[in-house]
Amino acid sequence: MDPTKQILSHYQSQSTKIQAQLKRILNHGTLAGTGKLVILPVDQGFEHGPSKSFAINPPAYDPEYHAQLAIESGCNAFAAPLGFIEANAKYANKLPMILKINNSDSLYKDSQAPIPALTSSVAQAVKLGCVGIGFTIYPGSAERKKQYEELAQAAHLAKEAGLLVVVWSYPRGAGLSKEGETALDVVAYAAHIACQLGAHIVKVKPPTDHIENEQKIFEHLSIHSLTERAKYIIQSSFNGKRIVIFSGGAKKDTKDILEEITQLKKGGAFGSIVGRNAFQRPKDQALSLLKSIMGIYKS
Repeated sequence: MDPTKQILSHYQSQSTKIQAQLKRILNHGTLAGTGKLVILPVDQGFEHGPSKSFAINPPAYDPEYHAQLAIESGCNAFAAPLGFIEANAKYANKLPMILKINNSDSLYKDSQAPIPALTSSVAQAVKLGCVGIGFTIYPGSAERKKQYEELAQAAHLAKEAGLLVVVWSYPRGAGLSKEGETALDVVAYAAHIACQLGAHIVKVKPPTDHIENEQKIFEHLSIHSLTERAKYIIQSSFNGKRIVIFSGGAKKDTKDILEEITQLKKGGAFGSIVGRNAFQRPKDQALSLLKSIMGIYKS
């Protein structure tokens, strides 16, 4: 079966508008028709500050730099908070855009109960011609209940408006060790929660082989390679019936990024969402990296 049709067959309960939005990003850019996605997210300025995010590559202070990078590299979509989406509104017909409607800053630190603020709305996503909304949840946070309720409401409004729901699901909180935030059992749980909350696309971090809570369950499973761990994340996300993409993570060298992407792809990943590893490089290097990532998913 055609990869796009096969993926869409898992979303038949969704409206024709939502299926059309999903089809649009699956059929956009270099990976069009492959069933794979590479998305450029640029919420780091809000999350970590402009200096930490853009000083290493000063042209990246300009919002248009990122939309142009996504277009020139052939990304399936571009995701950002309200300000960057508004600044790039003229590209909405050339590039599928995802409005990140909740965000955090790093000026106030609370590792016990992290909670993002609602910073824009579904109505603004519609007005700006976006294909969907992005929303972060922190499973494990003492504030998770409020986040789940906010996501449930936002997802309902988005689906009524015919928009996709893309969920960043990042475990964090007092009950988790630092290692536990990327533990295989915890990341799988976080991905499953996002699916249960109605996400069309789920974004998680690549899991390590650390097991936080369920050691006995994983005693007889082979989880030493990232390929094997990616397979388990996909299995936990409705047995592959929801799109799961993996973050690019902290900045690393090109060889390590491409090796990680290769393992994720072998494990059945639907794609990657690569931010700082792309836009913190000079543009020619960023284009080369993104095209190499797409080449792996296309092969």
